Amino acid sequence: MASVPKRPRVARRRGGRDTGHPDPGSGLRGHPRFTSASHPQAAAGGSARGQRSADPLSGFLAWCGRAGVQLSPKVRQRGGGGGEPDPPQQPPDASPLPSRPQVRLSRAGAVAGYGMLAAAELQAGEVLCSVPRAALLSQHTSAIRGLLRDAQESLQSQSGWVPLLLALLHEYTASSSPWQPYFSLWQDFRSLDHPMFWPEEERTRLLQGTGIPEAVDKDLANIHLEYSSIILPFMKAHPKIFDPKLHTLELYKELVAFVMAYSFQEPLEEEDEDEKGPNPPMMVPVADILNHVANHNANLEYSPQCLRMVTTQPISKGQEIFNTYGQMANWQLLHMYGFAEPYPGNSNDTADIQMVTVRKAALQRASSEAQQQLVAEQWDFLCQLEMVGEEGAFVLGWDEVLTEEELSTTLKVLCMSEEEFKEYKEQDGWEDNSEEEENSTLSNEALSRLKTPCKKLLYDSVLLTLESYGSDLKAEQDLLNNKEAYEKLSRREQQALHVRYGQKRILHQLLELVH
Repeated sequence: MASVPKRPRVARRRGGRDTGHPDPGSGLRGHPRFTSASHPQAAAGGSARGQRSADPLSGFLAWCGRAGVQLSPKVRQRGGGGGEPDPPQQPPDASPLPSRPQVRLSRAGAVAGYGMLAAAELQAGEVLCSVPRAALLSQHTSAIRGLLRDAQESLQSQSGWVPLLLALLHEYTASSSPWQPYFSLWQDFRSLDHPMFWPEEERTRLLQGTGIPEAVDKDLANIHLEYSSIILPFMKAHPKIFDPKLHTLELYKELVAFVMAYSFQEPLEEEDEDEKGPNPPMMVPVADILNHVANHNANLEYSPQCLRMVTTQPISKGQEIFNTYGQMANWQLLHMYGFAEPYPGNSNDTADIQMVTVRKAALQRASSEAQQQLVAEQWDFLCQLEMVGEEGAFVLGWDEVLTEEELSTTLKVLCMSEEEFKEYKEQDGWEDNSEEEENSTLSNEALSRLKTPCKKLLYDSVLLTLESYGSDLKAEQDLLNNKEAYEKLSRREQQALHVRYGQKRILHQLLELVH
Protein backbone atom coordinates (compact mmCIF):
# COMPACT_ATOMS: atom_id res chain seq x y z
CA MET A 1 0.00 0.00 0.00
CA ALA A 2 2.95 2.27 0.36
CA SER A 3 3.36 4.56 -2.61
CA VAL A 4 6.90 4.53 -3.98
CA PRO A 5 8.16 6.58 -6.92
CA LYS A 6 9.53 4.61 -9.84
CA ARG A 7 13.32 4.61 -9.70
CA PRO A 8 16.17 2.10 -9.89
CA ARG A 9 16.27 0.08 -6.69
CA VAL A 10 18.24 -2.75 -5.16
CA ALA A 11 15.72 -5.58 -4.89
CA ARG A 12 16.42 -6.71 -1.38
CA ARG A 13 13.62 -5.94 1.02
CA ARG A 14 10.10 -5.07 0.06
CA GLY A 15 9.96 -1.34 -0.48
CA GLY A 16 6.32 -0.57 -0.95
CA ARG A 17 2.84 -1.90 -1.43
CA ASP A 18 2.21 -1.17 -5.06
CA THR A 19 1.43 -4.30 -7.09
CA GLY A 20 1.73 -8.06 -6.96
CA HIS A 21 -0.39 -11.20 -6.96
CA PRO A 22 0.03 -14.65 -5.42
CA ASP A 23 2.52 -16.90 -7.15
CA PRO A 24 2.86 -20.68 -6.59
CA GLY A 25 5.83 -21.49 -4.39
CA SER A 26 7.43 -24.21 -2.33
CA GLY A 27 5.64 -25.73 0.65
CA LEU A 28 7.12 -27.45 3.67
CA ARG A 29 7.67 -30.95 2.37
CA GLY A 30 10.50 -32.80 4.07
CA HIS A 31 10.68 -30.51 7.12
CA PRO A 32 8.92 -32.27 10.02
CA ARG A 33 9.14 -29.30 12.35
CA PHE A 34 6.69 -27.34 10.21
CA THR A 35 4.29 -30.03 8.88
CA SER A 36 1.93 -30.29 11.84
CA ALA A 37 -1.66 -29.62 10.83
CA SER A 38 -2.93 -29.44 14.40
CA HIS A 39 -3.53 -25.73 14.90
CA PRO A 40 -6.17 -24.62 17.42
CA GLN A 41 -9.08 -22.44 16.51
CA ALA A 42 -8.12 -18.85 16.99
CA ALA A 43 -11.13 -18.19 19.16
CA ALA A 44 -10.49 -21.22 21.35
CA GLY A 45 -6.73 -21.02 21.45
CA GLY A 46 -6.68 -17.29 22.13
CA SER A 47 -4.00 -14.86 21.15
CA ALA A 48 -0.39 -15.71 21.77
CA ARG A 49 0.21 -12.02 22.44
CA GLY A 50 1.14 -11.38 26.02
CA GLN A 51 2.62 -14.89 26.31
CA ARG A 52 6.03 -13.89 24.98
CA SER A 53 9.23 -15.20 26.53
CA ALA A 54 10.97 -13.07 29.13
CA ASP A 55 14.15 -13.64 27.11
CA PRO A 56 12.84 -13.62 23.53
CA LEU A 57 16.22 -13.50 21.80
CA SER A 58 17.42 -16.68 23.54
CA GLY A 59 14.22 -18.48 22.56
CA PHE A 60 14.56 -17.25 19.00
CA LEU A 61 18.16 -18.45 18.70
CA ALA A 62 17.13 -21.88 19.98
CA TRP A 63 14.34 -21.90 17.39
CA CYS A 64 16.89 -21.09 14.67
CA GLY A 65 18.78 -24.26 15.52
CA ARG A 66 15.64 -26.39 15.36
CA ALA A 67 14.52 -24.77 12.09
CA GLY A 68 17.83 -25.39 10.34
CA VAL A 69 18.83 -21.73 10.22
CA GLN A 70 22.62 -21.68 10.07
CA LEU A 71 24.19 -18.86 12.05
CA SER A 72 27.84 -18.00 12.28
CA PRO A 73 29.43 -19.71 15.32
CA LYS A 74 29.58 -18.13 18.77
CA VAL A 75 26.47 -16.05 18.24
CA ARG A 76 25.87 -14.19 21.48
CA GLN A 77 23.05 -12.15 22.91
CA ARG A 78 24.07 -8.79 24.31
CA GLY A 79 21.55 -6.60 26.12
CA GLY A 80 17.78 -6.89 25.94
CA GLY A 81 17.50 -9.10 29.01
CA GLY A 82 18.88 -12.46 30.26
CA GLY A 83 22.37 -13.84 30.23
CA GLU A 84 24.22 -15.02 27.20
CA PRO A 85 22.79 -18.27 25.84
CA ASP A 86 24.71 -21.17 24.45
CA PRO A 87 25.18 -21.09 20.67
CA PRO A 88 22.23 -22.70 18.85
CA GLN A 89 22.84 -26.32 17.94
CA GLN A 90 22.82 -27.30 14.28
CA PRO A 91 20.39 -30.08 13.33
CA PRO A 92 22.11 -33.38 12.45
CA ASP A 93 21.52 -32.99 8.71
CA ALA A 94 22.64 -29.36 8.48
CA SER A 95 25.82 -28.68 6.56
CA PRO A 96 28.21 -26.37 8.47
CA LEU A 97 29.29 -23.14 6.82
CA PRO A 98 33.02 -23.08 6.04
CA SER A 99 35.18 -20.42 7.71
CA ARG A 100 32.17 -18.81 9.37
CA PRO A 101 32.73 -15.46 11.08
CA GLN A 102 31.65 -14.49 14.56
CA VAL A 103 28.60 -12.26 14.89
CA ARG A 104 26.39 -11.09 17.72
CA LEU A 105 22.66 -10.51 17.64
CA SER A 106 22.23 -7.49 19.85
CA ARG A 107 19.83 -4.97 21.28
CA ALA A 108 22.43 -2.74 22.93
CA GLY A 109 24.55 -0.62 20.60
CA ALA A 110 22.38 -1.22 17.56
CA VAL A 111 20.52 1.44 15.63
CA ALA A 112 17.05 -0.08 16.15
CA GLY A 113 15.56 -2.54 18.65
CA TYR A 114 17.73 -5.37 17.33
CA GLY A 115 20.80 -5.54 15.16
CA MET A 116 23.74 -7.70 14.17
CA LEU A 117 27.26 -6.86 15.31
CA ALA A 118 30.54 -8.40 14.18
CA ALA A 119 32.45 -10.12 17.01
CA ALA A 120 35.51 -10.59 14.76
CA GLU A 121 37.05 -9.04 11.65
CA LEU A 122 35.01 -9.90 8.56
CA GLN A 123 36.03 -9.92 4.93
CA ALA A 124 33.82 -9.27 1.91
CA GLY A 125 31.91 -12.37 0.84
CA GLU A 126 31.55 -13.91 4.33
CA VAL A 127 28.26 -15.72 4.98
CA LEU A 128 26.58 -14.37 8.12
CA CYS A 129 23.50 -16.57 8.12
CA SER A 130 21.76 -19.08 5.90
CA VAL A 131 17.98 -19.48 6.14
CA PRO A 132 16.40 -22.57 4.51
CA ARG A 133 13.28 -21.83 2.53
CA ALA A 134 11.27 -24.07 4.89
CA ALA A 135 11.98 -21.58 7.71
CA LEU A 136 10.57 -18.62 5.77
CA LEU A 137 7.13 -17.46 6.86
CA SER A 138 4.94 -16.89 3.82
CA GLN A 139 1.61 -17.76 2.29
CA HIS A 140 3.29 -20.95 1.03
CA THR A 141 4.61 -22.15 4.40
CA SER A 142 1.79 -21.23 6.80
CA ALA A 143 -0.43 -23.95 8.28
CA ILE A 144 -3.32 -22.45 6.25
CA ARG A 145 -1.41 -22.49 2.97
CA GLY A 146 -3.97 -24.89 1.46
CA LEU A 147 -6.84 -22.53 2.20
CA LEU A 148 -4.89 -19.60 0.80
CA ARG A 149 -4.01 -21.51 -2.34
CA ASP A 150 -7.62 -22.57 -2.94
CA ALA A 151 -8.88 -19.00 -2.44
CA GLN A 152 -6.12 -17.18 -4.30
CA GLU A 153 -8.46 -15.69 -6.91
CA SER A 154 -10.67 -14.08 -4.26
CA LEU A 155 -7.65 -12.83 -2.29
CA GLN A 156 -6.18 -10.71 -5.06
CA SER A 157 -5.75 -7.05 -4.20
CA GLN A 158 -3.89 -3.93 -5.25
CA SER A 159 -1.17 -4.60 -2.69
CA GLY A 160 -0.73 -8.32 -3.32
CA TRP A 161 -0.14 -8.73 0.41
CA VAL A 162 -3.47 -10.25 1.52
CA PRO A 163 -2.37 -13.94 1.50
CA LEU A 164 0.72 -13.19 3.62
CA LEU A 165 -1.30 -11.00 5.99
CA LEU A 166 -3.89 -13.76 6.48
CA ALA A 167 -1.06 -16.20 7.19
CA LEU A 168 0.36 -13.78 9.75
CA LEU A 169 -3.05 -13.20 11.37
CA HIS A 170 -3.32 -16.95 11.91
CA GLU A 171 0.25 -17.78 12.94
CA TYR A 172 0.59 -14.76 15.26
CA THR A 173 -2.52 -15.67 17.25
CA ALA A 174 -2.14 -19.48 17.23
CA SER A 175 -0.34 -20.47 20.44
CA SER A 176 1.04 -23.65 18.83
CA SER A 177 2.39 -21.89 15.75
CA PRO A 178 5.99 -22.95 15.09
CA TRP A 179 6.82 -19.30 14.47
CA GLN A 180 5.94 -18.11 17.98
CA PRO A 181 9.63 -17.72 19.00
CA TYR A 182 10.07 -15.51 15.92
CA PHE A 183 7.04 -13.36 16.78
CA SER A 184 8.25 -13.03 20.38
CA LEU A 185 11.00 -10.66 19.20
CA TRP A 186 8.25 -8.03 18.79
CA GLN A 187 6.28 -7.45 21.96
CA ASP A 188 4.05 -4.97 20.14
CA PHE A 189 4.15 -4.14 16.44
CA ARG A 190 3.05 -0.59 17.23
CA SER A 191 6.53 -0.06 18.68
CA LEU A 192 7.63 0.17 15.04
CA ASP A 193 6.17 3.69 15.29
CA HIS A 194 5.21 4.12 11.67
CA PRO A 195 3.55 7.47 10.93
CA MET A 196 0.29 5.56 10.34
CA PHE A 197 0.15 5.11 14.13
CA TRP A 198 0.74 8.79 14.92
CA PRO A 199 -2.24 10.99 15.73
CA GLU A 200 -3.36 12.78 12.57
CA GLU A 201 -2.64 16.19 14.07
CA GLU A 202 0.93 15.22 14.95
CA ARG A 203 1.49 13.60 11.57
CA THR A 204 0.33 16.72 9.75
CA ARG A 205 2.25 19.10 12.00
CA LEU A 206 5.58 17.26 11.77
CA LEU A 207 5.44 15.96 8.21
CA GLN A 208 3.60 18.67 6.26
CA GLY A 209 5.15 19.05 2.83
CA THR A 210 7.09 15.77 2.92
CA GLY A 211 4.48 13.68 1.10
CA ILE A 212 4.15 11.24 4.00
CA PRO A 213 0.72 12.36 5.31
CA GLU A 214 -0.80 11.86 1.86
CA ALA A 215 0.83 8.42 1.51
CA VAL A 216 -0.43 7.39 4.95
CA ASP A 217 -3.96 8.52 4.12
CA LYS A 218 -3.91 6.29 1.04
CA ASP A 219 -2.51 3.40 3.06
CA LEU A 220 -5.20 3.66 5.74
CA ALA A 221 -7.96 3.86 3.13
CA ASN A 222 -6.58 0.79 1.34
CA ILE A 223 -6.16 -1.12 4.62
CA HIS A 224 -9.79 -0.47 5.57
CA LEU A 225 -10.97 -1.46 2.09
CA GLU A 226 -8.88 -4.65 2.04
CA TYR A 227 -10.02 -5.68 5.50
CA SER A 228 -13.72 -5.07 4.90
CA SER A 229 -13.96 -6.40 1.34
CA ILE A 230 -11.47 -9.32 1.38
CA ILE A 231 -10.30 -10.25 4.89
CA LEU A 232 -13.67 -10.25 6.67
CA PRO A 233 -15.47 -12.38 4.03
CA PHE A 234 -12.59 -14.89 4.10
CA MET A 235 -12.67 -15.07 7.91
CA LYS A 236 -16.44 -15.55 7.95
CA ALA A 237 -16.03 -18.42 5.48
CA HIS A 238 -13.58 -20.12 7.86
CA PRO A 239 -14.98 -19.59 11.39
CA LYS A 240 -13.01 -22.51 12.85
CA ILE A 241 -9.76 -20.72 12.06
CA PHE A 242 -10.57 -17.02 12.25
CA ASP A 243 -12.55 -14.86 14.64
CA PRO A 244 -13.15 -11.18 13.74
CA LYS A 245 -13.21 -10.38 17.47
CA LEU A 246 -9.61 -11.58 17.71
CA HIS A 247 -8.37 -10.87 14.19
CA THR A 248 -9.38 -7.23 14.27
CA LEU A 249 -8.82 -4.33 11.91
CA GLU A 250 -6.37 -2.89 14.44
CA LEU A 251 -4.29 -6.10 14.46
CA TYR A 252 -4.45 -6.18 10.66
CA LYS A 253 -3.10 -2.63 10.53
CA GLU A 254 -0.24 -3.58 12.90
CA LEU A 255 0.64 -6.56 10.70
CA VAL A 256 0.65 -4.31 7.62
CA ALA A 257 3.27 -2.20 9.42
CA PHE A 258 5.17 -5.39 10.30
CA VAL A 259 5.22 -6.47 6.65
CA MET A 260 6.22 -2.96 5.56
CA ALA A 261 9.16 -2.91 7.94
CA TYR A 262 10.43 -6.49 7.89
CA SER A 263 9.32 -8.43 4.81
CA PHE A 264 11.51 -9.24 1.83
CA GLN A 265 10.56 -9.65 -1.80
CA GLU A 266 12.57 -11.99 -3.97
CA PRO A 267 13.59 -10.30 -7.23
CA LEU A 268 12.42 -11.88 -10.47
CA GLU A 269 14.83 -13.41 -12.95
CA GLU A 270 15.57 -10.98 -15.78
CA GLU A 271 13.71 -13.09 -18.34
CA ASP A 272 10.57 -13.03 -16.13
CA GLU A 273 10.47 -9.30 -15.39
CA ASP A 274 8.25 -8.39 -18.34
CA GLU A 275 5.94 -11.41 -18.10
CA LYS A 276 5.29 -11.87 -14.38
CA GLY A 277 4.12 -9.61 -11.59
CA PRO A 278 6.43 -9.17 -8.60
CA ASN A 279 6.87 -12.07 -6.19
CA PRO A 280 4.76 -11.86 -3.03
CA PRO A 281 6.50 -10.67 0.14
CA MET A 282 7.76 -13.09 2.80
CA MET A 283 9.26 -12.96 6.27
CA VAL A 284 12.91 -14.04 6.56
CA PRO A 285 13.94 -14.74 10.17
CA VAL A 286 17.43 -13.50 11.21
CA ALA A 287 17.91 -11.58 7.94
CA ASP A 288 15.24 -9.10 9.05
CA ILE A 289 17.17 -8.33 12.24
CA LEU A 290 19.75 -6.33 10.29
CA ASN A 291 19.18 -2.59 10.16
CA HIS A 292 19.51 -0.35 7.09
CA VAL A 293 21.82 2.43 5.99
CA ALA A 294 22.47 3.65 2.47
CA ASN A 295 26.17 2.78 2.85
CA HIS A 296 25.45 -0.85 3.79
CA ASN A 297 27.98 -3.65 4.26
CA ALA A 298 25.83 -6.76 3.66
CA ASN A 299 22.99 -7.92 1.45
CA LEU A 300 20.68 -10.87 0.96
CA GLU A 301 21.36 -13.48 -1.73
CA TYR A 302 18.76 -15.94 -3.00
CA SER A 303 19.23 -19.57 -4.06
CA PRO A 304 16.75 -22.42 -4.63
CA GLN A 305 17.55 -24.01 -1.26
CA CYS A 306 18.12 -21.04 1.04
CA LEU A 307 18.61 -17.32 1.48
CA ARG A 308 22.01 -16.10 2.70
CA MET A 309 23.11 -12.79 4.21
CA VAL A 310 26.59 -12.03 2.87
CA THR A 311 29.05 -9.23 3.64
CA THR A 312 29.81 -6.86 0.76
CA GLN A 313 32.89 -5.20 2.27
CA PRO A 314 35.34 -5.73 5.17
CA ILE A 315 33.77 -5.12 8.60
CA SER A 316 35.72 -4.36 11.78
CA LYS A 317 35.15 -6.17 15.06
CA GLY A 318 32.33 -4.53 17.02
CA GLN A 319 30.93 -2.74 13.97
CA GLU A 320 27.21 -3.07 13.20
CA ILE A 321 26.33 -5.06 10.09
CA PHE A 322 23.81 -3.28 7.86
CA ASN A 323 21.62 -4.58 5.08
CA THR A 324 20.05 -2.39 2.40
CA TYR A 325 16.31 -2.11 1.94
CA GLY A 326 16.91 -0.56 -1.48
CA GLN A 327 17.66 2.95 -2.70
CA MET A 328 15.24 4.57 -0.29
CA ALA A 329 14.69 8.27 0.33
CA ASN A 330 14.20 9.37 3.93
CA TRP A 331 10.46 9.92 3.42
CA GLN A 332 10.14 6.33 2.25
CA LEU A 333 12.20 5.03 5.18
CA LEU A 334 10.07 6.86 7.74
CA HIS A 335 6.81 6.01 5.98
CA MET A 336 7.49 2.28 5.67
CA TYR A 337 10.13 1.48 8.30
CA GLY A 338 9.64 4.10 11.01
CA PHE A 339 13.04 5.82 10.88
CA ALA A 340 15.13 8.21 8.76
CA GLU A 341 18.87 8.63 8.28
CA PRO A 342 20.40 11.84 9.67
CA TYR A 343 21.94 14.23 7.14
CA PRO A 344 24.24 13.61 5.28
CA GLY A 345 24.06 9.83 5.72
CA ASN A 346 21.40 9.04 3.11
CA SER A 347 22.97 9.40 -0.33
CA ASN A 348 19.67 8.11 -1.80
CA ASP A 349 17.55 10.90 -0.33
CA THR A 350 15.18 12.73 -2.65
CA ALA A 351 12.81 15.67 -2.74
CA ASP A 352 9.64 15.92 -4.79
CA ILE A 353 8.12 18.75 -6.78
CA GLN A 354 4.48 17.97 -7.40
CA MET A 355 3.71 18.10 -11.10
CA VAL A 356 0.70 20.34 -10.50
CA THR A 357 3.05 22.76 -8.71
CA VAL A 358 4.94 23.33 -11.97
CA ARG A 359 1.61 23.95 -13.70
CA LYS A 360 0.71 26.44 -10.97
CA ALA A 361 4.04 28.25 -11.43
CA ALA A 362 3.46 28.40 -15.20
CA LEU A 363 -0.05 29.81 -14.73
CA GLN A 364 1.20 32.43 -12.27
CA ARG A 365 3.64 33.85 -14.80
CA ALA A 366 1.01 33.90 -17.57
CA SER A 367 0.12 37.60 -17.86
CA SER A 368 -2.99 37.27 -20.03
CA GLU A 369 -6.00 35.03 -20.43
CA ALA A 370 -4.61 33.84 -23.76
CA GLN A 371 -1.34 32.77 -22.14
CA GLN A 372 -3.21 30.97 -19.38
CA GLN A 373 -5.24 29.14 -22.03
CA LEU A 374 -1.99 28.16 -23.76
CA VAL A 375 -0.62 26.73 -20.48
CA ALA A 376 -3.83 24.73 -20.03
CA GLU A 377 -3.53 23.30 -23.56
CA GLN A 378 0.15 22.50 -23.05
CA TRP A 379 -0.65 20.70 -19.79
CA ASP A 380 -3.40 18.67 -21.46
CA PHE A 381 -0.96 17.64 -24.19
CA LEU A 382 1.63 16.62 -21.59
CA CYS A 383 -1.05 14.48 -19.96
CA GLN A 384 -1.73 12.82 -23.33
CA LEU A 385 1.98 12.11 -23.64
CA GLU A 386 1.81 10.58 -20.11
CA MET A 387 4.55 12.93 -18.93
CA VAL A 388 2.47 14.44 -16.13
CA GLY A 389 -0.54 13.63 -13.97
CA GLU A 390 -2.59 15.29 -11.27
CA GLU A 391 -1.00 13.14 -8.53
CA GLY A 392 2.48 12.72 -10.00
CA ALA A 393 5.76 14.22 -8.80
CA PHE A 394 9.13 15.09 -10.26
CA VAL A 395 11.79 13.36 -8.14
CA LEU A 396 15.06 15.17 -7.41
CA GLY A 397 18.18 13.46 -6.10
CA TRP A 398 21.40 14.94 -4.77
CA ASP A 399 23.18 14.69 -8.14
CA GLU A 400 20.44 14.57 -10.76
CA VAL A 401 16.74 14.56 -11.52
CA LEU A 402 15.49 10.99 -11.31
CA THR A 403 12.41 11.72 -13.46
CA GLU A 404 14.56 13.43 -16.06
CA GLU A 405 12.48 12.78 -19.17
CA GLU A 406 9.26 13.92 -17.53
CA LEU A 407 10.71 17.12 -16.07
CA SER A 408 12.76 17.99 -19.15
CA THR A 409 9.77 17.58 -21.46
CA THR A 410 7.42 19.45 -19.11
CA LEU A 411 9.72 22.47 -18.76
CA LYS A 412 10.31 22.57 -22.51
CA VAL A 413 6.61 22.39 -23.44
CA LEU A 414 5.41 24.86 -20.81
CA CYS A 415 8.01 27.38 -22.00
CA MET A 416 7.05 27.14 -25.68
CA SER A 417 5.47 29.99 -27.58
CA GLU A 418 2.11 29.40 -29.24
CA GLU A 419 3.81 28.82 -32.62
CA GLU A 420 6.41 26.44 -31.20
CA PHE A 421 3.74 24.47 -29.37
CA LYS A 422 1.56 24.20 -32.50
CA GLU A 423 4.48 22.72 -34.46
CA TYR A 424 5.37 20.41 -31.56
CA LYS A 425 1.80 19.07 -31.42
CA GLU A 426 1.77 18.44 -35.16
CA GLN A 427 4.79 16.19 -34.66
CA ASP A 428 2.98 14.40 -31.78
CA GLY A 429 5.68 15.42 -29.37
CA TRP A 430 8.59 14.09 -31.45
CA GLU A 431 11.61 16.17 -32.36
CA ASP A 432 14.56 15.27 -34.55
CA ASN A 433 17.20 16.81 -32.35
CA SER A 434 19.99 14.46 -31.35
CA GLU A 435 21.81 17.20 -29.44
CA GLU A 436 18.81 17.75 -27.16
CA GLU A 437 18.46 13.98 -26.75
CA GLU A 438 22.08 13.78 -25.60
CA ASN A 439 21.48 16.50 -23.05
CA SER A 440 18.23 15.03 -21.74
CA THR A 441 19.94 13.64 -18.62
CA LEU A 442 19.28 16.29 -16.00
CA SER A 443 22.43 16.12 -13.93
CA ASN A 444 23.25 19.08 -11.70
CA GLU A 445 25.53 20.40 -14.42
CA ALA A 446 22.79 20.07 -17.04
CA LEU A 447 20.32 21.86 -14.76
CA SER A 448 22.65 24.83 -14.52
CA ARG A 449 22.72 24.99 -18.35
CA LEU A 450 18.94 25.05 -18.89
CA LYS A 451 17.53 27.84 -21.02
CA THR A 452 16.57 30.91 -19.01
CA PRO A 453 12.76 30.46 -19.26
CA CYS A 454 13.06 26.84 -18.09
CA LYS A 455 15.32 27.90 -15.21
CA LYS A 456 12.83 30.54 -14.15
CA LEU A 457 9.89 28.12 -14.24
CA LEU A 458 11.83 25.53 -12.25
CA TYR A 459 12.99 28.17 -9.76
CA ASP A 460 9.43 29.36 -9.17
CA SER A 461 8.27 25.75 -8.78
CA VAL A 462 10.88 25.10 -6.09
CA LEU A 463 9.83 28.24 -4.20
CA LEU A 464 6.19 27.09 -4.25
CA THR A 465 7.28 23.66 -3.02
CA LEU A 466 9.22 25.14 -0.11
CA GLU A 467 6.13 27.09 0.91
CA SER A 468 4.32 23.80 1.54
CA TYR A 469 6.50 23.05 4.57
CA GLY A 470 5.66 24.41 7.99
CA SER A 471 9.19 25.71 8.71
CA ASP A 472 12.21 27.03 6.86
CA LEU A 473 15.65 25.53 6.32
CA LYS A 474 17.51 27.91 8.63
CA ALA A 475 15.29 27.11 11.63
CA GLU A 476 15.92 23.41 11.15
CA GLN A 477 19.64 23.92 10.61
CA ASP A 478 19.80 25.84 13.90
CA LEU A 479 17.93 23.04 15.67
CA LEU A 480 20.29 20.38 14.33
CA ASN A 481 23.31 22.44 15.36
CA ASN A 482 21.97 22.89 18.91
CA LYS A 483 22.67 19.51 20.52
CA GLU A 484 20.82 20.34 23.74
CA ALA A 485 17.69 21.49 21.90
CA TYR A 486 17.82 18.50 19.53
CA GLU A 487 18.03 15.99 22.38
CA LYS A 488 14.92 17.50 23.95
CA LEU A 489 12.90 16.60 20.85
CA SER A 490 10.79 13.45 20.91
CA ARG A 491 11.90 10.57 18.69
CA ARG A 492 9.11 11.39 16.23
CA GLU A 493 10.19 15.02 16.09
CA GLN A 494 13.79 13.99 15.43
CA GLN A 495 12.87 11.56 12.63
CA ALA A 496 10.54 14.09 10.99
CA LEU A 497 13.27 16.72 11.21
CA HIS A 498 15.69 14.48 9.32
CA VAL A 499 13.13 13.96 6.55
CA ARG A 500 12.27 17.66 6.19
CA TYR A 501 15.87 18.83 6.40
CA GLY A 502 17.17 16.46 3.72
CA GLN A 503 14.38 17.40 1.32
CA LYS A 504 14.91 21.12 1.86
CA ARG A 505 18.67 20.79 1.34
CA ILE A 506 18.04 19.20 -2.05
CA LEU A 507 15.50 21.89 -2.99
CA HIS A 508 17.81 24.73 -1.91
CA GLN A 509 20.65 23.14 -3.88
CA LEU A 510 18.39 23.21 -6.93
CA LEU A 511 17.58 26.88 -6.32
CA GLU A 512 21.29 27.70 -6.46
CA LEU A 513 21.75 25.70 -9.66
CA VAL A 514 18.98 27.48 -11.58
CA HIS A 515 19.15 30.97 -10.02
